[in-house]
Amino acid sequence: MEIAGWILAFALIAGGFAGTILPVLPSTPMIFAGMLLAGWLDGFSHLGWPSFAILAVLVVFSQLLDFIAGSLGAKKAGASQAAVWGALIGSILGIFGGIPGLLLGPFAGAAIGEYLARQDSWQAGKVGLAALCGFILGAVAKVAAALAMLGVFAFAWFW
Repeated sequence: MEIAGWILAFALIAGGFAGTILPVLPSTPMIFAGMLLAGWLDGFSHLGWPSFAILAVLVVFSQLLDFIAGSLGAKKAGASQAAVWGALIGSILGIFGGIPGLLLGPFAGAAIGEYLARQDSWQAGKVGLAALCGFILGAVAKVAAALAMLGVFAFAWFW
């Protein structure tokens, strides 16, 4: 039974890393769950509360960035409230469109929202591109958080 636990812990961590690219999977929460399971299986002899506190902060940080990055990008470009909501809705709906949907969702949502609010195609395109850049920066931050989590885990486990 213990072997099954270790396999599950590894699968959660690996699945979480896959989730940094595939938004269908909750990336950093899965990684955290796998690391927590590994700690529990080890009797928490390698991983203590300081490690898990750092890991939890990284999870919260990455999740917040993941949800609001596209919206913040649009807002930075002077977007209307409709464009900010459009970027958020487009990010969520883009999940169902695979990789193209992930990239086009925030862009299209922000651009459509901005166009509906201001009837200005140039501004709508500018806001759409800013939302796309924000989404990409959020994804990079999520990967960085996942790698930082792996570093914290490895440091706690081996030192």
